[in-house]
Amino acid sequence: MLSIVVAPNTVLSEKALLVEKIDNSIKKLISEMKETLSHTKDPEGVGLAAPQVGRSLRIFIIKPDKNAGVEVFINPEITEIKKQIIINEKDKIKKKRLSKLEGCLSLPTIWGPVNRENKLSTTYMDEGGKQKTKIFSGFSAIIIQHEMDHLDGILFPKRVLEQKGILYKSHKNEKNEDIFEELEI
Repeated sequence: MLSIVVAPNTVLSEKALLVEKIDNSIKKLISEMKETLSHTKDPEGVGLAAPQVGRSLRIFIIKPDKNAGVEVFINPEITEIKKQIIINEKDKIKKKRLSKLEGCLSLPTIWGPVNRENKLSTTYMDEGGKQKTKIFSGFSAIIIQHEMDHLDGILFPKRVLEQKGILYKSHKNEKNEDIFEELEI
């Protein structure tokens, strides 16, 4: 199992390098990333990027829920944001974005709301080297955007602050429940 790198490690703030060849070392890294993700608890991880385990490579994995399989993304690109349009009660058209409280395994006690697009199209290679194009929506789309940020050296608090949101620090109370307190910035 790999150790998860925590901020302010510089690998988390650098743009990751393209994977030139899917060889045994890349397959081993992916296998170890899957094992590492499966062992993350409190919080339970739903995605993990190679920079988070100290490797500056454009690879990430996602597991949107405990019953889902792990999906591997090598050299991913978001090719299109699918703007979802909703019409409200006054017939005003607006774009639908999802805002979720995000956390990160590399910032274990920091949380904040991030507005992310609800649907996107992505091209990537799987661990067998097969090129794929796929549309993702909902929670999977949010995870992908978070992990793509990791590959570009961006941590989610930057998005929170860009969007004028509030960051929180969590800790456990005597009943082992999560308590969130606003961070002063």
